[in-house]
Amino acid sequence: MDESKDPGRRYASLRLILKEIGPSVVAFSGGVDSAFLLQVAHDVLGEEVLAVTAVSASLSSAERDEAVLLARQIGARHALVATAEFDNPDYVRNEGRRCYFCKQELFVVLRRVAAEAGARAILYGAIPDDLGDDRPGMRAAAEAGVRAPLIEAGLTKEMIRALSRRLGLPTWDKPAAACLASRIPRFTPVTVAALARVERAEAAARGLGYRLVRVRLEGEAGARLELDRQGLRRAASPEARRGLIEAVLRAGFDAVTIDPLGYRPGGRPAAVAISRAGS
Repeated sequence: MDESKDPGRRYASLRLILKEIGPSVVAFSGGVDSAFLLQVAHDVLGEEVLAVTAVSASLSSAERDEAVLLARQIGARHALVATAEFDNPDYVRNEGRRCYFCKQELFVVLRRVAAEAGARAILYGAIPDDLGDDRPGMRAAAEAGVRAPLIEAGLTKEMIRALSRRLGLPTWDKPAAACLASRIPRFTPVTVAALARVERAEAAARGLGYRLVRVRLEGEAGARLELDRQGLRRAASPEARRGLIEAVLRAGFDAVTIDPLGYRPGGRPAAVAISRAGS
């Protein structure tokens, strides 16, 4: 086997990197990558690692609660800290660099936490798979001197999921996740009210058994739902479709579209026929 593609060797490399870094703060969202990073960092450094989850209107209460439970399961020290990206008009305007300003605020807060905790470094869960994309948050991390050990070790998403399963992490097959603000189209201002409406709608859909759900804002009060393949198959029945649409409408939307192409990172609209509330 090509050593660069051997998860075991990459895992061993990660452990060595973390041992060299020493006492650290881990930006912990509770997603697949940050959970794996925290587990290995805790295994290597123990109490010298502090997981920190940023709390604001862009983080759903479900994701926050899952992060708390997961950190407890791992056995790592964990703190919830408030971030104030909504105080930055550049973030709220959402003109293409929202993620940059969000991460910039996050790393400012984490820098303070790290100083208080006596940590040498701030770590976050960027992976090699991210390097080919436009990732403003990675630029903010580079400017802040934040380390990305999973990139340094060459661990891909596929490797991380496989290793997470071996380590017993419940996140090994967790669907892709992103902050609630990612549901707001570029050039549409990000508001607390809009994010709360999205959060209610996604929670309602998950309550009906849909696992991967994106409720993307369209216009002032329209919603476009993206589901995974299993969800699309389930929503193909008229009864299930009607129940899903009604649940999203009750969350505060005036019109609902179920995207027939399903979930796609970035949420590009489908250029095909759609189903709306009442149809």
